[in-house]
Amino acid sequence: MECKEALPLIHEYLDGGLRGAEALSLKEHLLTCPTCRERLTQLEKVEAMIQAWPKQQVSPGLTERVMQSLPPVRSSSPWWRWVRTHPAASVAAVFVLVMMGSFMSLWNEDSELLVKGTDLQSVVIQGDTVLVPVGKTVAGNLMVENGKLQVDGDITGNIVVIDGSVNLASTAHISGQVTQIDEAFGWLWFKMNDWAAKISEIK
Repeated sequence: MECKEALPLIHEYLDGGLRGAEALSLKEHLLTCPTCRERLTQLEKVEAMIQAWPKQQVSPGLTERVMQSLPPVRSSSPWWRWVRTHPAASVAAVFVLVMMGSFMSLWNEDSELLVKGTDLQSVVIQGDTVLVPVGKTVAGNLMVENGKLQVDGDITGNIVVIDGSVNLASTAHISGQVTQIDEAFGWLWFKMNDWAAKISEIK
């Protein structure tokens, strides 16, 4: 055993926690090493002096005064503790919030009339109104965003009206479904489905 290995064992011996093979190894080392024997003697003297030191009486109320003078412990909020213990979930939640914020800003800023469909030759646009005249047929789906849709003719697909209104005349014939989206969350759901459809088409 080297002296650097013996030093922590000496401290452990003085604390009364050294047992078994380590105690035997330390004893053998001390028999052959005068430096460590001297060190042990010095430490035993220091410990004896500490034990013999008279105990000071603490004045009444000192502990309370010391505790009151300490700065208050800042309690961390439960939300911050949750963030620190669940970093992955926190990142996901922040991502969702950022995405929702960007979607909401797009919803609020997007006020231009937008018309989409596979067959727009039979559609007439007048200001913010999209008109399908009597006797005209739109083949396929028709989507109108930020406008009014007036259907007097025929549509052989689905109608989607986002942030607008739809008026079907008695002469109108719709072979698909009519969907109106007036809420931001409905718009978000529609956009996500639209993107999913486009991704599946690419694959």
